[in-house]
Amino acid sequence: MDAHAAGGDAHAAGGGPGPGAAGTGEDVSDTAARAAHELRVVFSRLRRRIREVARDEDLTPPQVSALTLVGKHGAATASALASAEGVRPQSMAATLVALDRHGLIRRSPDPADGRRQLVTLTEAGRARMEGDRQVREEWLARAFQDRCTAEERDTVLRALALLDRLTRPDPGAPRST
Repeated sequence: MDAHAAGGDAHAAGGGPGPGAAGTGEDVSDTAARAAHELRVVFSRLRRRIREVARDEDLTPPQVSALTLVGKHGAATASALASAEGVRPQSMAATLVALDRHGLIRRSPDPADGRRQLVTLTEAGRARMEGDRQVREEWLARAFQDRCTAEERDTVLRALALLDRLTRPDPGAPRST
């Protein structure tokens, strides 16, 4: 499916990058710049839609995000969570208080530094996070089933394999030590 079928030509609408677009070098083709722009826009929309699907009535988006973060990364301090979410420590502290009230997290002393507390998920927190993940994945699978042909789903799978290549280290790039 091309960008026109996916939501229109962003460049023609004035929203896409053109030659010399900010952040692109002269050695970046128009198609590479446009692909980067379109991918970012579509992924942002998809991310928002997926978040809406399992929207919890009793949790705010920051609370859901913090719950997911703790679930993915395991035990963490409030300051580490704040840093990872890009929020102030005071904001994360308020978020954690709410999650604690819902019985979704537990706090325990950090064995390395008793002055700090480590935040982990309770069984209820893990079940909530996994349930949300399952609802989102089921919605996306159903959307693919209902809105795309088998050929289009195969095209998406091939495109994802190409996109996966972007997530891997560039073999020609110097490695950081």
